[in-house]
Amino acid sequence: MVETIQAQNIILYDLEAKFGLQRIDDEQFFREWQDDLPELTDSEKQALDEVTADYMHLSKYPILEPVVKLVVLAPLLRLAGFYRAPFYLSAEKEVIIESQDEGTIVKGRLDLLVFTPDFWVLVIEAKKSQYSLEVGIPQALAYMLGNPHPEKPALGFVTNGIDFIFLKVTNQGTPKYAESYSFTLRSKDGLYTVLKVLKRFAQLFRE
Repeated sequence: MVETIQAQNIILYDLEAKFGLQRIDDEQFFREWQDDLPELTDSEKQALDEVTADYMHLSKYPILEPVVKLVVLAPLLRLAGFYRAPFYLSAEKEVIIESQDEGTIVKGRLDLLVFTPDFWVLVIEAKKSQYSLEVGIPQALAYMLGNPHPEKPALGFVTNGIDFIFLKVTNQGTPKYAESYSFTLRSKDGLYTVLKVLKRFAQLFRE
């Protein structure tokens, strides 16, 4: 009997037990968020400071996922260059993945996808500000396993508007994943580093 799991209910144990996903702690596995990060201009830093100020003002009331996307994600993606060629955006894209033994199917809709005509570039999972990122990580990993181009690593990140964690999945042979450090909007340079990483990801797919 085939078991169907909604992606929002998936846990890391399921991904490990049913899909063979392995966590990799070797720092060399996920260098994309660490190496050759570009410097930011003063105008980019000012724009990020405004994002922080806007978010902190709005956070006096509960912030739901649509507000996280509007206030935080939209300016980050624009500043990183993901609104321009060769990139495109898709929202609420349905993703279905099936375990190798065909015993488990995971279904869901990813929040945002940055893609080119040839590759998935970036999987983004946004949660309401009250949620820990631990809630969104298994869901994002499940979507990344559904990348239709397994020959290229899948990159992604999870955010609740305040905190950010970048993810990498490789899906050739045994699927593997790694996480970046956690960055926070509340620290002085946290959002600056997030934008640097996003700009670096964009560079990698232009090269």
